[in-house]
Amino acid sequence: MQPAYRPNYTRSFSTAPNDQRTPTLAAPQPVRAIPKGTMHVKRITLTSKKNWWMVEMDEEEEKAQSSNSFSSSEETIVQPVYEVYNQGADQVHHQPDKELETPPPSPIYNPPRHPTSIFSFPTPTAYSAPPNPTASLIPCAYGSASELFKCIVKKPNVIQLEINDQLQSNASDVTVQFLAELRVYTTLARHRNICAFLGSLENVGMVLEYIEGRTLYDVVIARPALTRHEKVDYHNQLLDGLTHLHSYRLSHGDLSLLNIQVTHPSNTIKLLDFGRSVSMDSEFSSPDDEPVDPFAHLPRKTPQQTPTKVRRVEQIHPGTRPFSAPEILRGECKDPLLADAYSFGMILVCLDRCESVDVKPWEQRKDRLPKGFFEGCEVFGERTEEYLRRWDGGRRRLRKTDIITYP
Repeated sequence: MQPAYRPNYTRSFSTAPNDQRTPTLAAPQPVRAIPKGTMHVKRITLTSKKNWWMVEMDEEEEKAQSSNSFSSSEETIVQPVYEVYNQGADQVHHQPDKELETPPPSPIYNPPRHPTSIFSFPTPTAYSAPPNPTASLIPCAYGSASELFKCIVKKPNVIQLEINDQLQSNASDVTVQFLAELRVYTTLARHRNICAFLGSLENVGMVLEYIEGRTLYDVVIARPALTRHEKVDYHNQLLDGLTHLHSYRLSHGDLSLLNIQVTHPSNTIKLLDFGRSVSMDSEFSSPDDEPVDPFAHLPRKTPQQTPTKVRRVEQIHPGTRPFSAPEILRGECKDPLLADAYSFGMILVCLDRCESVDVKPWEQRKDRLPKGFFEGCEVFGERTEEYLRRWDGGRRRLRKTDIITYP
């Protein structure tokens, strides 16, 4: 199965800063307009997330699309990167009496203004890699002059289809989620209970540590059941990782048993999948509104103007059921950190009962839980009830001081 249409890369470069030692590049060439083609579609299937399309195409169409393997945007512009570096080195070679006192300029990323456009995602050198990214990782192999590490490359997967003369794309949601996750990884200091961020690859995506383990769901339903000591240990690790995230005023947004990994053999909790993360410093709009431009908050500057920051507006979308807070299901969430506390309470119920639980969505919208929902919660019973209260009815917040100490 292949996406119906993926144009080739089209990248242009603007002029380098005014410095006689730095070469200048030619003015950017006009970007070729994306041709409007005809697609023969046999079958289209929407998944439950309504973000992805499975398309069965005619054989001729498949052959025509085989050469187009990347997506790009007309508005994506990156100022001099590798070309400037190479040309700068040549100029210095021909001028031995002058020394290059400053390094080549860092690339400046001007993101597309419309998230519905198909784009390639370049990342600035500030995101290329955090300091000493592999410090806490164990190499999977050794060479004569290098060490090898396993990693995960996560990249935005944007698809655009023209169906019955109507353009359909998942670009809006993919853009928002990818940038939200990148914001978390490039903001947080490293923590043992959060998946390590190793860096970014231009036009590819973000590089994350490879986690050898299983999901918390697999741990919860496994038999024999978890011991009290194991339950408390998982509780403490989860709370430690989440409070670290919340200390930066960022939420997780989609906390569930499937978005938490447990490593082999140390049983270390790893939080991941921050695509629904939002900032407490943002203004929140209804998820039913039109998609929000994720770049609108970035300062924009003209030659005669000073940049002005615009307050970020974000939408809080429901996460995984039944872990998503009732106020999110109603589209009324104003405190995403309290919504994470609700999800944390649901996870504690699963941990304590050693089983996956469910709540009917129409009941959960009204902040109702099934009768006997807390039966079997012997370790976190009273605390769990406080996490699952109404957000405006005394719901317990996540605090590092709530870590349980062993007797």
